[in-house]
Amino acid sequence: MDEFQALEQKVLRAVEIVKREREARAAAEAEVASLRQKLEEQASQTKAEVEATEARAQAAERERTAAESQIAALTQDRENVRQRVEKMLQQMDELL
Repeated sequence: MDEFQALEQKVLRAVEIVKREREARAAAEAEVASLRQKLEEQASQTKAEVEATEARAQAAERERTAAESQIAALTQDRENVRQRVEKMLQQMDELL
């Protein structure tokens, strides 16, 4: 009878060990799932930030191109005005 009780105690301890290990495994799996979700959220946020940065860079590039076009147009206008003023000055010199 004592041997049976000792065996019963060993079985009960083994059951408890298995139960604790299952609980620990479930907790570990829940933690892994939580960490994966956080990682995916961070990756998604990083992707959104990269896309926003790229959009801002493209907008800045368009603004730079537009500014360069305006500068070229203004430079051309200034050159045209300079030439007209020179012609007017020449005409005035001829009149004098």
